Amino acid sequence: MRKQRISHPEKWILIGIPFIFIFGSLFHFLYSWSGKKVIVGLISAVNESVWEHTKLLLVPIILWWLIYYVIKQKKYDIDANLWFTGMLVAIVSSILTMICFYYFYTQAFGIQSLVVDIVIFLLAIIIGQCLGLHIYKYSQGLGTWLSILIIAAIFALIVYWTFQPPHIPLFFDKVNGKYGI
Repeated sequence: MRKQRISHPEKWILIGIPFIFIFGSLFHFLYSWSGKKVIVGLISAVNESVWEHTKLLLVPIILWWLIYYVIKQKKYDIDANLWFTGMLVAIVSSILTMICFYYFYTQAFGIQSLVVDIVIFLLAIIIGQCLGLHIYKYSQGLGTWLSILIIAAIFALIVYWTFQPPHIPLFFDKVNGKYGI
């Protein structure tokens, strides 16, 4: 059986795992480091709710995929349809993985652990990037503009819910007893 070579764009997706983890971790503190500037709260967690922690995935994943596309698209003839569909899948699957794993372990075992939260964050990134890569390599894509529109809608919803979160447990900050900013 012949080994299949992995292309440079495909390597970039996988190399992103530790970088997204590091940048996402920094995004956890960005809001407080900024002196709680509202503009920074649009892209970083403003409280300790599970939902606000999805920003730790969203922005670093978007930046990782977008920067590479802008810089290397022509050199590697990257198909925009597949690239942005892969990005969308990476975002959605990472966010869903983090939320599902968090609620599974906290509700099933009745515990809460920072170490487990960090491992879940890393696993969510790994799963998201691997699924995004799979979609990039093997799918037909959703269409460039549809993928971009859905990513923009997710971003807009996350920003909106920073200020007007639904009053359900996903958005509740147990530390401060508040919702949103």
